[in-house]
Amino acid sequence: MRILFAGTPPFAAAALNALADAGHDIALVLTQPDRPAGRGMKLTPSAVKQAALARGLPLTQPASLKSPEAQAELRAADADVMVVAAYGLILPQAVLDLPRFGCLNIHASLLPRWRGAAPIQRAILAGDTETGITIMQMDAGLDTGAMLSKTVVPIGGSDTAASLHDALAVAGAAAIVTALANYATLVPLMQDDTQATYAAKLSKDEAQVDWRQPADVIARAVRAYNPAPGAWTLLDGAPLKIWSAEAVAGAGNPGEVLRADAEQLAIACGGGALVLHEVQPAGSKRMSAAAFLAGRPISPGTRFGR
Repeated sequence: MRILFAGTPPFAAAALNALADAGHDIALVLTQPDRPAGRGMKLTPSAVKQAALARGLPLTQPASLKSPEAQAELRAADADVMVVAAYGLILPQAVLDLPRFGCLNIHASLLPRWRGAAPIQRAILAGDTETGITIMQMDAGLDTGAMLSKTVVPIGGSDTAASLHDALAVAGAAAIVTALANYATLVPLMQDDTQATYAAKLSKDEAQVDWRQPADVIARAVRAYNPAPGAWTLLDGAPLKIWSAEAVAGAGNPGEVLRADAEQLAIACGGGALVLHEVQPAGSKRMSAAAFLAGRPISPGTRFGR
């Protein structure tokens, strides 16, 4: 097929590479404009832009798809289908109507569960045991279009948002190639809106640990917010990120240090306790809890969260 491809992060780049490897004609690649990144805030191309340039594919980076000029560029591509994966820009109806066979989205959840911006993290936070990829026909709603296929991906007890993202990127790339190969035989299935849940965008504020919650809930949050925005707490007024932790048995006032030695750093929660394995003090690098305690001794009874 002749394809318009729209995407931005590594999740989308995996799909672009798979489509090109499958022999599809990539008429035009759309990705968001370069953004400042890193400590130097240097303008950095998206993963999709890097993949497109490496393959010599036509590329455009419009700030919006609402302008007549942007839409004219897409129309000129004369595409059979548009494939969208984590693009980050709204597609107006005029754009949705351009390709002969419409626009398909690679969504990282089993719709209608977790429509929205952060389906991977929300699935981990909720304690879901599985998620997946849905290939759907796009409409004007937020991930509300008819579904063409689903691929189930299990969520392991140690999965972080990073590891689950990588598994879903592989699954998504394979799913869109299969969907296009069998497009003529796929039967669209409407979503049941009564079963829909919303995966709201993540914020740094929500990633602050609430020690009044049960330890297993906090442990899921640590995994869900890894790598971004990173679960964090306060210790003597300074932020401390928590990159790896596990829930264990224990009791005490929420936020109270139960044990702090070379073997274990355990903190009481609203139910159970959380053992910290990897942390990051402000202005420093990630380190084991033991290395952190070696440089900053903590006494049992010390309170986290303030």
